Amino acid sequence: MSIITRRRLINGLMTATAVGVGGKLLSGCDRLNLSETPRQIGRHNYPNILVLLIDDLRPQLNCYGRSEMISPNIDRLAAEGTLFERAYCQVPICGASRASTLSGARATPTRFGSDYQARKDEDMPNEPSLPLWFKDKGYRTISYGKIYHILQDDADSWREEPWRPRGMWGLESYITPENRAIVEAHGGTYGPPFEMANVVDNIYADGQIADRTVRTLERLQDGHAPFFLATGLFRPHLPFNSPTRYWNLYQRENLSLADNPFRPAGAPDAALHNWGELRNYYGIPAEGPVSDEMALSLIHGYYAATSYADALVGQILDALDRLELADNTIVILWGDHGWQLGEHGLWCKHANFETSLHTPLIVRGPGVPAGQRTDALVEFVDIYPSLCDLCGLDKPDHLEGSSFVPLLENPNLPWKEAAFSYYNGGHSVKSDRYRYTEWKNDDGVVWARMLYDHVEDPSETVNIAERPEAQTIVAQHQEMLEKGWAAYQI
Repeated sequence: MSIITRRRLINGLMTATAVGVGGKLLSGCDRLNLSETPRQIGRHNYPNILVLLIDDLRPQLNCYGRSEMISPNIDRLAAEGTLFERAYCQVPICGASRASTLSGARATPTRFGSDYQARKDEDMPNEPSLPLWFKDKGYRTISYGKIYHILQDDADSWREEPWRPRGMWGLESYITPENRAIVEAHGGTYGPPFEMANVVDNIYADGQIADRTVRTLERLQDGHAPFFLATGLFRPHLPFNSPTRYWNLYQRENLSLADNPFRPAGAPDAALHNWGELRNYYGIPAEGPVSDEMALSLIHGYYAATSYADALVGQILDALDRLELADNTIVILWGDHGWQLGEHGLWCKHANFETSLHTPLIVRGPGVPAGQRTDALVEFVDIYPSLCDLCGLDKPDHLEGSSFVPLLENPNLPWKEAAFSYYNGGHSVKSDRYRYTEWKNDDGVVWARMLYDHVEDPSETVNIAERPEAQTIVAQHQEMLEKGWAAYQI
């Protein structure tokens, strides 16, 4: 039972025909028709979609070749599907990244920008979002937790009112008397940046989101129509609050600080920031580095919160299996951007480094090869067209990404030469070997730039943009930025 889009090279152009469940080729007239009843477009004809969107998730998981964090359920998902080794967000901040990804359009200085409160319905109101496109094709679209940053953004895209529990950011879930006292005594702060409480998973908001997702899967099992269920987990976003059992998975003496906790040599001031998001929390100095002790506590908290999110992913995947929905459900998991844990002397995201832009992306579903990985460059704007292809739907004209479905058939297929990102005036391009970022003034003059060689310097410790021997490479990447993303789509 395959739903992978078959791509054929015709006169040098890639054209697509989508393969439906049971091997039926879907032509334009075969695709979902709004005149059909929900029963006629039920799950036996079109695959369901389950989106698992995890806030601030680094690709520091076992399935990405790292051993520091415990993530058995996301690792299982990767083993049962296809993992993208080099997936990149368009902008490393939550609101803008989510609006960009779900609209299928890139962030620019005037659209989504670098705003954590960016809204799709304000910056791009006239084009259908990913959930709205599927809703209009007959899918039951549902949003739980943090999908858009603003709960009511793009609200018409969902067949049910978007829902998230109270206390998502932690203040109302700080249940220990000590933490409540700190919050009350230090108005203007968010309280501690982490907490462990000896409670069951659903005392915290993310556990409630997972519970509701499972209950809804039970309700959607009726097969009345295919579903597009989007579940957004807040952890491991700050504050790193998770039940004690997840903290106990890690021994503090086994934790390590970042191996590059310093400003990259030659990095311009434009590349750095004061990690104001973290500095809002109690116990974090207003200026300067955190102590090694605090850094280890933050790392411990992030790891615990990630393992907590991973356990909730496992609960949801187990429900898919138990309800016999897995065989006809596409599961796609991604993080909205990366996160610094002291690398470059930074915390949080908000930067044009790999640690902010490189993210996990995993796809599992009927016809998607298991245990496969690809190191092709893919971007978050590719998610929208890819899900359309996987479900045999046509695509709206405004999309600015390329469907990565051909990579599911051939992970070594020659692919994009470049992935493009933007943040706070910095335009960045990732090529196969390098990352180049530049900042220009209003007259178009470059006033700051960075170039990192990911073969010789994968941790981005030395900016080589001003070295004479690197000028040819700089010029090549400047040309990439001048040509723009459209020149490098498949």
